[in-house]
This record gives sequence, structure tokens and C-alpha cells, in this order.
Amino acid sequence: MSGPAALAGVRVLDLSTGIAGPVAAMLLGDLGAEVVRVESPPKADPLPGEPMWHRNKTVLRSAPDRPEVCGLAAGADVVVTSSSRVATAAGLDDPAPRRVHLALPVLPDGLGVGPDAGEDVDPLTANALLAALSGVARRQSSYAGGPVESVLPHLAYLHGLWGATTAVAALVERASSGCGQRVTVDGLHAVLVAATTTIVVDPQGVPPTTSVGPGGPNPAYSTYRCADGQWLFLGGLTDKFQRTAFGLLGVAGIFADPRIADQGERLYAPDNREWVRAEVAAAFATRPRQEWLDALAAADCPAGPVEPPGAWLDHPQVRALGQRWELHDPLVGTVAMPGHPVVLTGTPVPPARPRALAADAADVAWSPRPDPGVRVGDGTRRAGRGPLSGNRVLDLGTVLAGPYAGMLLAELGAEVVKVEPPTGDAFRLRGHPHNRGQRSLAVDLRAPEGYAALLGLVERADIVIDNFRPGVLERLRLRHDDLAAARPDIVTVSITGYGDVGPLAGRPGFDPVLQAMSGMMAAQGGSSAPVFSTLAVNDVTAACASALGAVAALHHVVTGGAGQHVETTLAAVATFMQCGEIVEYADRPPTPVGGPDHPGPSALSSYYRTADGFVRLHVASHEQLRAAGLDPVERVSELSSDEVVERVRSAGGHAVRARSYVELAADPWLVQQEYLVPITWPDGRTTYLPNRYARFDRTQESRVLVAPGLGEHTDAVLTEAGIEEDAIAGLVADGVLTRGGPLTSVADVGYR
Repeated sequence: MSGPAALAGVRVLDLSTGIAGPVAAMLLGDLGAEVVRVESPPKADPLPGEPMWHRNKTVLRSAPDRPEVCGLAAGADVVVTSSSRVATAAGLDDPAPRRVHLALPVLPDGLGVGPDAGEDVDPLTANALLAALSGVARRQSSYAGGPVESVLPHLAYLHGLWGATTAVAALVERASSGCGQRVTVDGLHAVLVAATTTIVVDPQGVPPTTSVGPGGPNPAYSTYRCADGQWLFLGGLTDKFQRTAFGLLGVAGIFADPRIADQGERLYAPDNREWVRAEVAAAFATRPRQEWLDALAAADCPAGPVEPPGAWLDHPQVRALGQRWELHDPLVGTVAMPGHPVVLTGTPVPPARPRALAADAADVAWSPRPDPGVRVGDGTRRAGRGPLSGNRVLDLGTVLAGPYAGMLLAELGAEVVKVEPPTGDAFRLRGHPHNRGQRSLAVDLRAPEGYAALLGLVERADIVIDNFRPGVLERLRLRHDDLAAARPDIVTVSITGYGDVGPLAGRPGFDPVLQAMSGMMAAQGGSSAPVFSTLAVNDVTAACASALGAVAALHHVVTGGAGQHVETTLAAVATFMQCGEIVEYADRPPTPVGGPDHPGPSALSSYYRTADGFVRLHVASHEQLRAAGLDPVERVSELSSDEVVERVRSAGGHAVRARSYVELAADPWLVQQEYLVPITWPDGRTTYLPNRYARFDRTQESRVLVAPGLGEHTDAVLTEAGIEEDAIAGLVADGVLTRGGPLTSVADVGYR
């Protein structure tokens, strides 16, 4: 039976600008919150995504320091801002015991540009400056090895999604403490969420080469052109799929080559990837794309066509998943837009409504609401623990999206156990960044004793996560109803590629396959070859969307509701992560496309090589370039990056040095502020990894999240669940359980 929306009765005041803030407030509104947005008179050039980002909101034209706005802020449960100046004007510096203030600045203070920097440039440029400063642009695979500008503002969309997740986590905590707090998620936090797969810096190692072409470094996991000139993406990430694909292509002999020696990890070694790619490319060039796709699908090997940008919203799978919504916006008319990326089966997302334009302040007075029934406590918390402290999570996920969802909940303070088979998650070493903060229980769930042990853990758990393919939960007897028999108010979360409906239901889903099918790769490549994003865009977004769904469902539980099942798909998040580009309405501005090693949208807003690296600059005119002494712009190559930055800023423009991840790790401020943390492994090697993904002023997590070894915590987890030591030893002897020690090293282990 369906109940009220997960955030019913929650009041949200949206005082933000740009992209991330409006998106965060939209997501909260989708989940049932009552949202009022305050904005200045409309801009002359609104962003195309605004009809979507302001759905489910009542919009008031006003200034943040007006009495009616300050009154709304005083009565809100959540206030969303992107500017410290606006926050001060609205009275948010004054304490309000129950209010959650979600601050989403694009750039953090300390990077030399100021916390409100970028407000005088358009949000897409601010997003580009963030990508340059944070190393994201330098890490993208390319032809030349320099920075590449994304034509899709993925960082901004993920910034909003993760911001909404942290705000709901703070509401979950408020249900027990009765107290709100300030939560800060800046753009650099969003980068850490987006790039956790690649921000792994070994000061003693050699940084990965990015001049490997737009298809990425792994020839089994890359784009290929077929005999009819059409492109596809081959998703041979694991050994099983690599061997299946190479057998179909007639190149299985690659594994027997002494340079590979039957070890799939060697396929993308620097000395091998070019000749392996050449053989695979030659095979794909012998037949048209559809023939290859049909053959790969019949063999259950993940692959997908590279489709043109903008077409994904009309794909039959998107429609089958209910991810194409239509509303009549009061400013632009009928709008087709992506839906909410998460399905909550017990508290469904209410039907969306278009933004409503308030005539005056009387139209935005908070509506009456029932007593939330929240106990008011003293706000005390266990020192150094996040807002989800005390909540237990079982993470059955494999490879990336599932484990990463568990890690994000661990970052929010939850106690998370990674449940994996006795031989381990096949991706656990390369995917170690996504397992951090979890304890490892290695158990065979197919064995009756292993299944019984899991149910014992479920009795004490709040959330269970999986990213199995449709049908696996049924075979393992791990459906929501199965687990609810052990814990009635359990929240279960499932991530799949395409869900269990529609023409692609049940197929194996991999992040870049969805990049290809959804138009992302073609949008980035323009008229040239498609570009495989080094960011695991859809995987990390699915993990983050799952975390949002989990905490929203948990909020429903802690405020008196029942448990439920939560679902998301890579197909749904691929839609969400292009929301400003694939939204459809009459006369909308054209969607930008890229090209080979795309440097930026224009000569005045672009990356340029300097004498010692690269800069990303943005100026309003050639006159501003001349004032900086950089006209013709080719002069940039004669100067150092720091000199170019100083000249452009002195002339009133914007410029930042394009940094690498190695430079980030060498920045003492970033380590001091806990964006990055050095971790020394048992073998003595040290790597720098993302650390804190948000800042909570009252419930800040302090643990350094480290990846577990296989079965490292098997005994401890089961002992805590009441299983005797002798019984555990017997299950180990029978092969049902695996015991292990800490992960000894991750040196020279990379992904993408």
C-alpha cells in the first residue's frame, strides 16, 4: 500500500542560483517537499533546463533581504543557497534550531577564487572553471593528452543530487535529535563524488597517460566503428565478457599471445593496448553495426549503439521506465523532461506540476501541515560521526554502483557491511575506492547456513543495497518481501541497468554503454569520433541516486512510516545527467556539441596551452584580451600559467590553471581541509584518496574510510550478530565463509 510522499510536510526555501541549487531543491520537491523559490527578475538568457529544475516550486520574484523572504527562511525545514551573501541577507546566519541550511557554493574558499566566485559568469563557465581547478579536465582521455572540456555539466548535476542527499540525511538525524544544522557541499565535494574512480594518486607512481584517444585506454571496453560507418561501445570490462566478445569477433587468439598470456588485465597495458585495439577494430569493421549488436546481445555481452545527442528522452526504454514527463510551463509552454531518477515503491513520487508564479508574498505563505511528531532532543551526537550514525547498512553490491552507494552512506556515518562471495567481488581491487568505509563479510549466500547468517544480519539492519540483474534477487530469495519477513521496516535498494520493464529489461548494464546509447558520447565528440567519459558518469550517479532514495525512505521510517523497496537504473540516471540538454520545448536554444579534444565553446572561453601547462580562461571580449596583453591569444603559449591567470584577472576576466590530480595531492590546503587524505598501506606505499564529501557543522563524520580486505571482518560481523565462534569456524572449514586480513596494497592499480 502506498503512503504519503517520503518528504511530505517538509518545507524547502530555494534561494539558490546556477544549476546545483535549483536541481537539489527540485529533487526534494519531487519527493513531496513543499518548495518555494525566491529569485530576482527573470534573466534575459535563462538556461534551457530551468522549466524542469523549477517544477514543483512556487516562484516568488523578490530579494533575499525582504521581510517576506526572511520570514519564509525562519519557518523552513531546509533552505538551499549557493551564495554566502544571499544566506546572510536572508538571515541564515541567525540560529534556527530545527532548520537545515544546505549551502552549495560552486567553488570553495581557499582555491584562490573565493567562495562566491563565478557568480558573475554563467553557470556553465563556472562548472568549467571547477573542472579545470579540480583536475577533472586533465584526466579525460584524449588524442593530445591535454585538458578536455565536457559539453555536459555533469559536475553541476551531481552537485545538486549529492546536495539533496546530504540534506535528507540531516533531516533523518533531526528526527531523533530535534536539531537542524548547516550542511556545506561545494563544487569540489561534487568533484570527489564524481571522480572517486580516478582520484587515486600514488606519489611514487607514474600518472596514467591520457593521450590514448577518445575511446579510453582499455580496448575491450571502448568505442568501435563498424562496416556501415556506425559506432558502438563494447562493454567487455570483466574477463567473462572479454572472452565472449573476442570469441564472437574471431580474435580470441589475442589471449594466447605471449604478450597477454591469458591475463585479461594485460589487454590495456601501455605496451599492448594499441595492437589489441587494432585487431579488435579490424574485426568490427567487417560487419555492419546492427549485426554485431544482435550477436553480442544473443551472447549476453554488454554493448550498445552510439546514438545522436538529444534522442534519448524519446527512447522506448526511457518511456517504459516512466522517465519522460510532460508539463505545461507558464513561461515556455509544453515541456518534455526527464523524471525523478529514483522510484520509491511505498511512497511514490507524486505527480509533478509545473512551476507556479506567485503574484505576491501572500501566495507563498507556508501551507498548514500536520504535527511532524518529531521528538525534540538536545542535539548531542556521538563525537565524530555523521548524520546516519546508528544506522546499519548491508551492501550486497558488486563492481561499482552498488558498492559506491554503500560507501556514500558510510561517509554519512552509517555502519556498512560489504557482503561478498567467498572468492570476493571480482572488481574489489580495481574498485577499492568504492568499498571504503565498509567491513567485509565473505559468505556464500547459496549455502543454507550462509543465507541464514545473512537473515540474522538483516534483523539488525536498516538498509540493504544490491545491484544484481533482474531475477537474481528471486533466485537468492533476497527480494524485499523476503527480507521484510526478518525486519518489517527494512529499506531495500536495487540498482539495475535497465529495470525489469521495456525492450531492454534484464540486459546487463554498464556505465559507458549508457553513455553511448543516451547520446553523451556523440554530444562530446560532435562530428568526430564519440568520446568515452573518463568519469564513470552513470555509475557514480546511480550510486548517489540510490543513496538519495535510501535516506528518503529512511526518513519516512524514522518519522513513523513503513519500510519499502527503492529502485534506480543506469538508464534513468543517464536521462537525469543530461536534463538541461534533452529537455524539449518550442524554441529552446540549441544543445552544444563538442569535437576532438574539445577545448571550450569559443576562443574567448577555452583552454590554452601555456609555457608550463594549461589554463582555462573566460573573457567577455577581445578588448578584455587586449587589456590583458593576450591579443592575439596565441601569446598565451609564451607565458607561464600563473602569469596568464594574473593578467586575465587583472583585466576583469576569469582564468585558472588547469591542474592534474597529482597537483591536487600536493596542495597542502586540500589535505588540511580533508578533501584528500593520504593512506599508507601495509606494504608502506601511500596513496591520496578523496576524503570528506560534505561538511556538517554538528554531525561531521571523522573516520578515514579505508577499503577492507576480503573477509577481513567476517568473524567480527557474525559475532556481533550472535553467532558462536565455533559455528563460524565450522562454516569457514566448509567453505561457506572466508576469513582474511587487511588489503595490503593498491599500488599501480587503476581504473579508466
